[in-house]
Amino acid sequence: MSRVLVVEDDPQLARALVINLQARAYGVDAAPDGATALRLAAALRPDVVILDLGLPDMDGIDVIKALRGLTRVPILVLSARQGSDERVAALDVGADDYVTKPFDMNELLARLRAAVRRTGETPLVPETTRVETADFSIDLFARKVVRGGQDIRLTPTGWHLLEILVTSPGRLITQQHLLREVWGVSQSGKTNYLRVSMAQLRRKLEADPSHPRHLITEPGMGYRFEG
Repeated sequence: MSRVLVVEDDPQLARALVINLQARAYGVDAAPDGATALRLAAALRPDVVILDLGLPDMDGIDVIKALRGLTRVPILVLSARQGSDERVAALDVGADDYVTKPFDMNELLARLRAAVRRTGETPLVPETTRVETADFSIDLFARKVVRGGQDIRLTPTGWHLLEILVTSPGRLITQQHLLREVWGVSQSGKTNYLRVSMAQLRRKLEADPSHPRHLITEPGMGYRFEG
């Protein structure tokens, strides 16, 4: 059973989410504010977090940053903030998906299922589990990236994106393919999600993110990995 932490200060909406998730056999814990969310995340280790940005005690962006210090599990933002700046800010600090209110419950649940599937994927066969570059190394079996002797934390979305690229070295992977594989069919037009996640990966992995050696953009087409 996957366990979901719902972080929502609207009691009615929180209750609706809990009821719908429990009806689909998820274990659910709920937090009405950021401080409670961080305490529960540390104690219960949920598999997925659904997070409202408009919390009474702290901004949801700060909650995402703090959660990323605790866990790499998927974070699905659920917010009334509809501007692209808010979306980019949330994705840039570690959120994996962004759903605006009002929302369709079935769509939210579909995105949740996709997030759970991504984190539970079977590792690749042993002969393809290690990738070495001059700047960093990747252990695909252990889901671990090391750069300069330091472990690099990636979000589940960032990890999935990197995994697709490095397992097809030198091959162009189209934007549409990456969006479908990482975010799902319903998000195949959200190229800003992809740009933000690639920029985040480059900042973490490339020696010079503005002139990447390994995570290469093919303008208007997609991306490729060069070892």
